[in-house]
Amino acid sequence: MKKPVKFAVGALAVLGLGALVYARLNKPQEQIEAVPDPIVQVDTPKAGTIELSTELMGTIEPADVVYIIPKAAGEVLEVYAKMGDMVAKDQALFRIDNKQLDAAKITLDTAQVSLNDAQNSLNRMRVLYESGDISAQAYEQTVNGVSMARLQYQSAKLNYDIQKENSTVTAPIAGLLEQFDVEVHDMVGSGMVGVISGEGNKSVSFAVTEKVLGGLFLGAPVVIEKNGMEYTGTITELSTMVDAATGLFKVKASLDAAEALPTGTKAKLYVVSQRAENTMTVPVDCVFYSSGEAFVYTFDELEGVARKRPIEEGLIDAKKQEVLSGLGYEDQVIVSWTKELYDGAHVRRADETDEAGSASAAGQ
Repeated sequence: MKKPVKFAVGALAVLGLGALVYARLNKPQEQIEAVPDPIVQVDTPKAGTIELSTELMGTIEPADVVYIIPKAAGEVLEVYAKMGDMVAKDQALFRIDNKQLDAAKITLDTAQVSLNDAQNSLNRMRVLYESGDISAQAYEQTVNGVSMARLQYQSAKLNYDIQKENSTVTAPIAGLLEQFDVEVHDMVGSGMVGVISGEGNKSVSFAVTEKVLGGLFLGAPVVIEKNGMEYTGTITELSTMVDAATGLFKVKASLDAAEALPTGTKAKLYVVSQRAENTMTVPVDCVFYSSGEAFVYTFDELEGVARKRPIEEGLIDAKKQEVLSGLGYEDQVIVSWTKELYDGAHVRRADETDEAGSASAAGQ
């Protein structure tokens, strides 16, 4: 009984193994799906303008600044204004005890007496001359004496008027008395005693390097940021001589509607330091770098592949990159990115895919 049982079990095992081998040998092979070519977006280079701004710090100043400097020395007798006052042009600010004024008054009075005497003498000599009692030469000398006395009087009068004017210091322009520290009994000389800032708009002064100066010009725009507000202006002064103390060039710009800005405060400002107009540009995101060299990928329409194109780059801003050489305006630049993108990679243009899909839908 044992031998037939063993034989039957062995036969079943052989049949099972054969069936397993047959099933594996005749198992249908799985189809390997082809990976489609990556789809890319393309665009041609565009002519545009690229501007690069430089951030600087400037000092707010009044549009007009005049320093108050007395023309005469002496003791202050009266003061008619104080710091912070708005003053009018030629308004009296203070009066000085000008000793030269007293001397000028004496000289003027003396010249007046001399002129009166000379005139009286001429009147008497005229009667004698007309009656023939004196010679023409004597009469002419008297006339010349009157002319000389009159010139001396005019000179004395001019000096007196100047000294009188210098005794009362006035505002040379209308505006705000920014600085003024004069009190009665102070002694003043030929030094500055105050500052008047003119009425109207403010200006901003700042310093730039030679490189930045090369991109600036009179009338160039300036943007100021102060206390969360933005102000605009234009450059009015460009220094061509470097400041020996700072090694920089001084620049000044007028501001529009900036009366609220405090004089003497600091403000952040922006100027366009570099500019390229009507230049070839591409999106900055499509420019790649290898060993420091810039390049882009273009679409070869005939072969349907991507081509690596080295370019010479220029200015760059947040969105655009200037291309100095390496591309033409007819080139189809790949502006999208995929990890399958390399030189010679087969790719499909996005608009070609859309056209193929539309044609397939129309055929159905």
